[in-house]
Amino acid sequence: MPLLNERSEPLEWTEPDDVPRAIVTYGMKSEMIVDFELQPHRHLKGQILLVQRGALACEIEGGLWIVPPRSAIWIPGGALHSIKVTGALEGYGAFISDQVDSRLPAACRTIAATPLLRELLVRAAGLPLLYEEAGANARLLAVLLDELVMAPVEGLHLPMPADARLRQVTGEMIAAPAERGTVASWAARAGMSERTLLRSIRRETGMSFGRWRQQLGIVLAVQWMAGGTTIQQAATDLGYESVPAFMTMFKKALGISPGRYMAERHATKNQGGS
Repeated sequence: MPLLNERSEPLEWTEPDDVPRAIVTYGMKSEMIVDFELQPHRHLKGQILLVQRGALACEIEGGLWIVPPRSAIWIPGGALHSIKVTGALEGYGAFISDQVDSRLPAACRTIAATPLLRELLVRAAGLPLLYEEAGANARLLAVLLDELVMAPVEGLHLPMPADARLRQVTGEMIAAPAERGTVASWAARAGMSERTLLRSIRRETGMSFGRWRQQLGIVLAVQWMAGGTTIQQAATDLGYESVPAFMTMFKKALGISPGRYMAERHATKNQGGS
């Protein structure tokens, strides 16, 4: 992944753990529609990644996380993760040593980036790789840390089971979300009884089977729409018989209609950020 330092030409990727700074800031920007994936990897430093445009899907130990525009993801240091990019990406972030602040989240989370956090990440991306650690830079990064630890958490997380049989079933559901199979049909595919399937998925994900399937629809819809898919197409691709039915489900889950949700995300450029 290329690094973009706002005061220089784009740089090739530099492993953040090798940079002698507790906080390593960066930016990424592509004017073209892209669709690529970073294979599973880890860093010693934790990572916050803000999406201004486009969308990210991150698979991290134990779950799938969706990051639409105007949101950010926190990945703790040492966590094995892969990242898939959808759309024309613009993002800003920082790799942060866990020695910097004891308040840093211990678990992965998607957060609603405040306007101040967005501006701080954009500003910090302009720092040289080996910036001076004192003075104004220190104050900038201290405020960034304060905003990060206080940022509200968003519910764009799909917990994934560890059991191989359940992983096969959930993988098929992710690959073909329009297939509205019954519990009995999915249990048969997994080689389980209905009761065992229902009990196992609740134990491993913390959700009922129906709730997990609904959450799958939410995270996929947000990912698709952030990449440019229409509400009508998202409803069709999720197997809904009508757009109103999809909109009702979306609003019940997130408290806002899909159209308004995405309009607020794409308003980022006019409300801070670049």
